[in-house]
Amino acid sequence: MAYTGGMKTRASVMLSPDLLRELDRLRPVYGSRSEVIETAARRFLAERAARRGDSRDLEIINERADALNAEADDVLTYQSLP
Repeated sequence: MAYTGGMKTRASVMLSPDLLRELDRLRPVYGSRSEVIETAARRFLAERAARRGDSRDLEIINERADALNAEADDVLTYQSLP
């Protein structure tokens, strides 16, 4: 989710003073509060999207668990020592 340029839109948010102090500590690295917040929001959204993907993968595995377990059991019978 990299920013590809173009126009940005101003947004007004209310933040607690302690959070603003923490954001200000990061300004030397990011250049502005806006950049700190934008970076954090992009990371949050990327992690959220990844969790949704992981959740869907888990649903698929669970839907197919019986067949996958049966196949694994079958393979293990061939690998067992007599």
